Amino acid sequence: MRKVDVYFNLTKRVFSVRQNGLVIDHKRNLMLKDAKFIVSEKGRQRVLKQRRKNVHAIIRGELVAAGSIEEPRAAYYNPYKVDSFVDYKTREPVHHSDMVMLKLGKYNVPEIIFEKKLKKGVD
Repeated sequence: MRKVDVYFNLTKRVFSVRQNGLVIDHKRNLMLKDAKFIVSEKGRQRVLKQRRKNVHAIIRGELVAAGSIEEPRAAYYNPYKVDSFVDYKTREPVHHSDMVMLKLGKYNVPEIIFEKKLKKGVD
């Protein structure tokens, strides 16, 4: 389909979908295939210095209508505590995944569910 960047919009409390630098949609739930978890260290440092959030962490992948996750794991990102997206269970950094589901959970809290197992040949 198409490669997009997705981030959680704190103002609208939804996921913003950006393509070619422009926000093209807002979604409560979506799935990405062949996803990369990207954090701009420069943007993160700006957050730490100003104590004010800005868009500096995204998940980039191919937007798909549906997909399956065989070994689901949850991830999170908090610029004040970690410098990358992190697996909730192992506390290890998460850099990419074959499939990612982004959804709003209870009380509109963003949830990141990713496929733990990667295809062969991908680190």
